[in-house]
Amino acid sequence: MKNPNFDFFKSKFNVSDETFAILQSIATRKFLKRGEKTVKQGGMSTKVHFLVSGLMRATLVLESGKELTKNIYSPISFVTPFTSILKKEPSLMSYETLTDCDIFEIDFYEFLKLTKTNIDISNLYNRVHEYVFMIYEKKQLQTMSLNATERYNILKTQIPDIDNLIPQYQIASYLNITPVQLSRIRKAL
Repeated sequence: MKNPNFDFFKSKFNVSDETFAILQSIATRKFLKRGEKTVKQGGMSTKVHFLVSGLMRATLVLESGKELTKNIYSPISFVTPFTSILKKEPSLMSYETLTDCDIFEIDFYEFLKLTKTNIDISNLYNRVHEYVFMIYEKKQLQTMSLNATERYNILKTQIPDIDNLIPQYQIASYLNITPVQLSRIRKAL
């Protein structure tokens, strides 16, 4: 039987059957309901999440109470407070499900131990970091160089049914615009 998760790891990171089996042995599959948080702002986590289905987001609530959406994650994504885990500091953001989600969870430090004894896992760790960096850089460039309509169109290409899956204010927050501006963009399109 075909495994889309293995296909992803093989195509993106050149993972062998043996390495994938090791990942499976340390991973726990979880099904989360809409609105569940994997980590709260100010909380700590050692878990790395691999989103198989559903939508998640990373949010920051400012002292003023304003909520900012840093990212919306769609399958297949790594969803975790990497900086918090690496620095062993509280997370600056909350990570929550926007829809029911299917995820795999791995303890980062258990994975890190394997990188010390298994060259394939160590190489995978490096390739995942490169992959996450490239995604982050691409999003940063889009935010800097594209207008809100262009960013909305990219989001709609990535998640075609987004308007029916999550509230408009969450989409607007992700695009760094107001819900009124989003409404105007949608009307113009």
